[in-house]
Amino acid sequence: MRLLPIHLCQPGMRLAKKIYSEEGLVLLGADVELNHKLITRLYECGIHYVYIQDPRTADLVVPDLISEETRHRALTEIRTNFRNLMDRPNRKSGVTYPYIGKSFRQIMGMVIDDLTGQKDAMVMLMNMGIVDNYLFNHSLNVSVYTTVLGIANGYSRDELMTLGLGAVLHDIGKTQISVNILKKNDNLSRDEYEEMKRHAERGYYLLKDEPNIPLLAAHCAYQHHERLDGSGYPRGIKGDEIHEYAKWIGIVDSYDAMTTTRVYRNPMLPHEAVESLYAGTGTLYEQRMLQLFRDKVAIYPLGVTVRLQTGEVGVVVDINSSIPHRPVVRVLNDEAGQELKAPYEVDLSKQLTTMIVSVNENQALAEAASS
Repeated sequence: MRLLPIHLCQPGMRLAKKIYSEEGLVLLGADVELNHKLITRLYECGIHYVYIQDPRTADLVVPDLISEETRHRALTEIRTNFRNLMDRPNRKSGVTYPYIGKSFRQIMGMVIDDLTGQKDAMVMLMNMGIVDNYLFNHSLNVSVYTTVLGIANGYSRDELMTLGLGAVLHDIGKTQISVNILKKNDNLSRDEYEEMKRHAERGYYLLKDEPNIPLLAAHCAYQHHERLDGSGYPRGIKGDEIHEYAKWIGIVDSYDAMTTTRVYRNPMLPHEAVESLYAGTGTLYEQRMLQLFRDKVAIYPLGVTVRLQTGEVGVVVDINSSIPHRPVVRVLNDEAGQELKAPYEVDLSKQLTTMIVSVNENQALAEAASS
């Protein structure tokens, strides 16, 4: 399979992975043949990349971080509970719904089980092929990615549960923000931006009295937009005043926002998002945390098309978990753009003089897609 931008997909290509609805239900199954209407519809739904079948990479399997059952159950719980809160705006502190904590503990248990059962689990994009309600899928993505980091950091299961609950519920305060502001496809006004920023505090007050939610998880909602140098919100706290869990969630929240389609911009690829995050080293984010994050991110997603400095074009077919920025590339086209009769693989962790110089470059994709 290959990961291809939707604008380069052609009628007759077949999907290699399922397309999901915002509820986690299958909209289009693998092996569905694309036509002009489907390609246009997918683009209109905010899907910018799809996995397509390609006989030259037929052996490539892109694993899911969590099972389809866990994804569906988690998105169902997130959607149901968040929509219930949207129907109860301005919920007062002290009014609790204990089922919220119980249901989210159950889904976090499933997420933790799925991830701890994988050796060397890495942060791999979960946004490909999802017709997105941003708030719901973002909440799940942040919880999964943060749990991967928590496992790598050596947290116990109880610590992972608290961290994961803080992550999956970090944006719950947005249920108290006007949908018109959340989905506005233009720059927010100053007043709208100030209203948006209140989601952190509102999330804290929604969670702090929940009997099945640790108070620390509520503080994660409160602090996930705070930054090391005090430039964050809502309180402008800095350094060690910010809890470690909230710092992890802050990094992942930013990463997922960058790599997800938004109403006002297209998504970045992982290597672009990581580079952007690193610009905040020591001012916005802790260097130690960014380094672990970088080491656990599949910088170049499986199936993505890359151009090497030799001019050759290939597809990433394996990730070196110890050096994720140096993947294994299957070279499909030579430097002149001609399809190779005998594709071969280059392990960049061993061929240190060979570099990736571009990703999803239009020319490179056009050459590879037409081969």
